[in-house]
Amino acid sequence: MIKAGIIGGAGYTAGELLRILVHHPEVNVAFVQSSSQSGKPVSTIHDDLIAETDLVFQKEQGEADVIFLCQGHGKARTFLLENTVSENTKIIDLSQDFRHQANATLDNRQFIYGLPELNKNKIQSAENIANPGCFATAIQLALLPLAQSGLLTDEVHVHAVTGSTGAGQAPGETTHFSWRNDNVSVYKAFEHQHLKEITESITTLQKGFDQEINFIPMRGNFSRGIFVSAYTTFEGDIERAYELFGDFYSGAAFTKVTKTPLHLKQVVNTNYCFLHLAKHGSKLLITSAIDNLLKGASGQAVQNLNLMFGLKENLGLQLKANAF
Repeated sequence: MIKAGIIGGAGYTAGELLRILVHHPEVNVAFVQSSSQSGKPVSTIHDDLIAETDLVFQKEQGEADVIFLCQGHGKARTFLLENTVSENTKIIDLSQDFRHQANATLDNRQFIYGLPELNKNKIQSAENIANPGCFATAIQLALLPLAQSGLLTDEVHVHAVTGSTGAGQAPGETTHFSWRNDNVSVYKAFEHQHLKEITESITTLQKGFDQEINFIPMRGNFSRGIFVSAYTTFEGDIERAYELFGDFYSGAAFTKVTKTPLHLKQVVNTNYCFLHLAKHGSKLLITSAIDNLLKGASGQAVQNLNLMFGLKENLGLQLKANAF
């Protein structure tokens, strides 16, 4: 059994990790660390785990074959600088601290960008993984097949809406129920932090890519999920587009191209990304849907664990969407 530990165990991503890992046939959760909740049963914070686990939050880290860093952005790097982690322990970081190429190294640890549809071979031999961002995952999966064929030759326009869990567990003005309910809003238009990792991934496939990605993120009045609409110039017909996307994702465990129009309930509570294509004049419209807490965070982290330890890629992740 793989001994897994979680650092920063009280937030949404840690809760989703536990929901997966307590039923993973090859993983034993060795410890869940939380400075703020130390000594309390895990199920007092993650109450969907009542009757699922007797784990108790502990103040310090324990020994593990792999640790998941589920802290806020900026805290993972600090944790590794201030704490000793065995060189034999693999790390999967769910923050943005190591996602960018310029920041992917810390001492003797090199972090591999953990998007399996892009870096599967590297992930399989990696010791340290930088898990992608949620918006970044959904948008990259919509664009990478075009980049692979050198077809991102014009500006890309992206509109994407996310659920309230994308903002994390700490309450804030724009996550308060009375504000979020029956409401939508734009934030960080054209300057969202995930644009940098999206661009870096695209340029690994399409050298010299220099087009604008015009990204308008929105807050939705629902709890979980991301729905992306992206469009750009595409000279081929819709059959050619489906061929490109089908070929690119032919071996992907969780990214599926469908001719059925998308909605969020098809993917929420799963590790899937579904993609749908439509041609409108000279434009190709790609819609992409994921669960921000699973394929956009904890599910993808477990997918990376499976690859790192030579397990079947979908082990522990055979989750069905909630259709109703």
